[in-house]
Amino acid sequence: MALQRVLAVDDEPFNLEIIEEILEDLDFELRTAASGPECLEMLEEFNPQVILLDVSMPQMSGYDVCRAIKSNPETSHIVVMFVSARGSVEERMEGYAVGAEDYIVKPFGQGELTAKLLKLGQMLLEKEILEQQVEDATTTAFSAMATSSEMGQIVNYIESIGNVNDVPTLANALINCMSHFGLSCNVEFRVDNEQMHYATSGICSPIVLELFEILKSKGRLHEFTSRILVNYQYVSVLVLNMPEGDDEKHGRIRDHICFIVSVTEQQLLAILTRNELRQQQQNLNAAVAMINSKFKSLMLMLDNNRRENEAVFRGLQEQFENRIPTMGLDEDQELFIYNHVDTAIQNSVAREEALIQVKKAFTEIESDLAELTHKVDES
Repeated sequence: MALQRVLAVDDEPFNLEIIEEILEDLDFELRTAASGPECLEMLEEFNPQVILLDVSMPQMSGYDVCRAIKSNPETSHIVVMFVSARGSVEERMEGYAVGAEDYIVKPFGQGELTAKLLKLGQMLLEKEILEQQVEDATTTAFSAMATSSEMGQIVNYIESIGNVNDVPTLANALINCMSHFGLSCNVEFRVDNEQMHYATSGICSPIVLELFEILKSKGRLHEFTSRILVNYQYVSVLVLNMPEGDDEKHGRIRDHICFIVSVTEQQLLAILTRNELRQQQQNLNAAVAMINSKFKSLMLMLDNNRRENEAVFRGLQEQFENRIPTMGLDEDQELFIYNHVDTAIQNSVAREEALIQVKKAFTEIESDLAELTHKVDES
């Protein structure tokens, strides 16, 4: 289902008028509320898909309203986008800590608000498509947990990713491993200056992407309410539903997550290294093939030159042997010519022997290159 119903909540009528004016041409129903309590009262009757929620309001702040929405199973699915005049990292983190999916800072333009709502609408559409798959996967995960220990799941994960050779498969294996612990998560892989995102729900919300960007260089571990973010150099994992009410289990699962993320990063580096070596091998094979082709062409040219030289001198020798006796030369003159012809032939033979040595050297080089290529292929 595409985005159809939006609820805007703000204690300033002027702000609500601005939102109404910006969104009047969009194809969905917009309603407004002037306070947090009024917003909560409207939820059952209106059932909004997205709430544009002001942060600073009397009676109930936007954070309190969002917390109430997300703590109620009947309304927790509603997407909340905070609307605030302040947009610091701390306030964005506070917004995410209470469950919001996005954040927009006043004053905003028509294009910015419209783009964010359209993106949230696309997220809702994709989420609906994936919900049944996620439900099935979760059911399977909990069934597997009943027959295997936590450490067994980790060992199975380590063994399974050893045969993984591409990034998406590794990400899916990580998410599946987390689901065996009953955990829902978002994942970011950073490869070649590119960020790749994966999630239990299928997509990462805009505020999750902002948190990854803001916190990726701010330390290894961040905890806020029931969420935990683990950072490594190339991998970040944000777990959405850490165990609550059991400190021992919470700490144990946190340690498991840190270890799993560490192992995942090592496998990611192994995949990248194998891919790089595979590319280097392809480049080497191409270079060897090119050099081998040039050697063969050069040796063919040398053979042709040798045969042509041999034919030239054989013809010359035959001509002299046939013509000199009829030229009326004295014995010294004939001897002089024969000596010079013989010297030229001997010099040609010497050059031919040198060409044979060059050809032999080329053959040895070709053999060495073939052996090197074979060793690279085996490695």
